[in-house]
Amino acid sequence: MNADPLAPGLYLTATPIGNARDITLRALDVLRSADVLVAEDTRTLRKLLDIHGISLGNRAIFAHHDHSNAKARDGIVRLIADGKSVAYCSDAGSPLIADPGFELVRAIHQAGLEVTVLPGASSVVAALSIAGIPTDRFCFLGFAPKQGSARRKFLREANDIPATLVIFETAKRVSGLLEEMCEELGETRIAGLGRELTKRFEEMRRGTLAQLHSSVQIDPPKGEIVLIVDRGAPKVVSDEEIDAALAVALSNGSMRDAVDQVTSELGAPRRAVYQRGLALGREEGREV
Repeated sequence: MNADPLAPGLYLTATPIGNARDITLRALDVLRSADVLVAEDTRTLRKLLDIHGISLGNRAIFAHHDHSNAKARDGIVRLIADGKSVAYCSDAGSPLIADPGFELVRAIHQAGLEVTVLPGASSVVAALSIAGIPTDRFCFLGFAPKQGSARRKFLREANDIPATLVIFETAKRVSGLLEEMCEELGETRIAGLGRELTKRFEEMRRGTLAQLHSSVQIDPPKGEIVLIVDRGAPKVVSDEEIDAALAVALSNGSMRDAVDQVTSELGAPRRAVYQRGLALGREEGREV
């Protein structure tokens, strides 16, 4: 039975990250009914359609990926402006989550046209769910940079984020990344390494970063990797450290600027830094 006709617009349609049955009924309806299908990889979408018995018929199917230009985006905008419904699918999972499509969605919004999301599978959420690591606050960081210096900077910045970290990596590079994470985040930090999620050989390895690094050297993983890293222990900064930093900062600027600078440098609570600044000001007879 055919689904009801769709209103004109872009339909961001989540597809399975592994198991082909992890697709919503609504997504199947949209894939049956959309006037035009757009995919990061048309071969992957055609395979999914075949699995679920959905005929492409005489409908158009286009590719849209990282290398697509403004002309391609404008073509999709014109289709919707002309009254067409367009279903857009990433290679796997939820569109735009570490996948192309952001500029296309922005172009649709700028044209005053409709964008609808059909939520579904996401390796980010799947890995968080089974890692056994707190999920009350998490930060998705996407893929780590490939270059050593950029990757080190990426990890140092991530170390100060007060949340569980979610990082994508390839099986080929994960050993090197884990080695650097041990150095920058600490060997004892708890983490999980998920691979082949929802597939036959699904696995979630858990342990410290040092244990995971040893694990991937002994038994190199295959497939796409999702790393879940527990937040670090809250940073403890002594009053003496704050006072020393404030003394330097106050010699070059106002109280407000000094407090901002020291808060940023030490990662201490702003209120604590401000209170120490007031105390220093009173001791030195400084106006505060």
